[in-house]
Amino acid sequence: MSVTPQSAPSPSAVTVLGLGPMGRALAGAFLAAGIRTTVWNRTPGREGDLTERGAVTAASAAEAVAASPLTVICLVNYDATDAVLRQDAVEAALKGRTLVNLSADTPDRARDTGRWAGEHGVRYVDGAIMTPAGTIGSPDGVFLYSGPAGTYEEHRAVLDALGGSHTHLGEDVGRAAAYDIALLDIFWTAMGGFVHALALADAEGVSPRELAPFAAGIARILPPLFDEFAGDVEDATYSGAINPLTSGVSTMAHVVHAAEAHAIDSGAMRAIEGLARRTVALGHGADGFSRVAEVLRRR
Repeated sequence: MSVTPQSAPSPSAVTVLGLGPMGRALAGAFLAAGIRTTVWNRTPGREGDLTERGAVTAASAAEAVAASPLTVICLVNYDATDAVLRQDAVEAALKGRTLVNLSADTPDRARDTGRWAGEHGVRYVDGAIMTPAGTIGSPDGVFLYSGPAGTYEEHRAVLDALGGSHTHLGEDVGRAAAYDIALLDIFWTAMGGFVHALALADAEGVSPRELAPFAAGIARILPPLFDEFAGDVEDATYSGAINPLTSGVSTMAHVVHAAEAHAIDSGAMRAIEGLARRTVALGHGADGFSRVAEVLRRR
């Protein structure tokens, strides 16, 4: 079923642009909440069972936008969203309506999109989804938003249909993306360390499944350290009373030497070790690893 450009928007209607796994999950959650949902994707045929569940399929992005007071876009990055949104017909359809961008990119790109929206009369909220597609519509989803608080609150009831927690982080439209990239930094660095550990353990005759429960034990140590390090960095204390950098550098070197003895690429660990050694060389050997954050920020 297609909508016509003359369709009057309903206050309880939403449009979803982008039907990858996350976009389909978003549309599915809106439908499950009984919200009239219009969908569009650059490549036709991605609707899956959404139309069977009541979604309205638009023939174009402009037509989809015209169907609802709120449009949610979720694509791979802002190059992709620009290609969809920065067209005359779409810009005209968006004027006076609200756009919530749940695509992933940098804070600068979010602010640039915010400026574009302001220039074209589009009410804009930037956002980030911090959990996998399978969590959408459940209590486990985590959504972050930034931009005009009034615009966010106006559409909060519809956005809440996505389930989970929703946090507005402030008026700076780039703030949600700043949280997003910082948290992704943690995730990908941690996952990189884990797969490196699996390779190293396997080379030493320890199977991945044998290592996994002990890896989970290491993970449980981290939340208190996150709080401690955050305090150290914010208060500029950098305590190394329990584990000074000089001690940490030694254990990092052990990892590198053991891995490279098995011809396992250890570039990531060598980079971390190098940062730690640089920090020690600057006279901070008695400080904790948190001091590295301050050194990274130096010009």
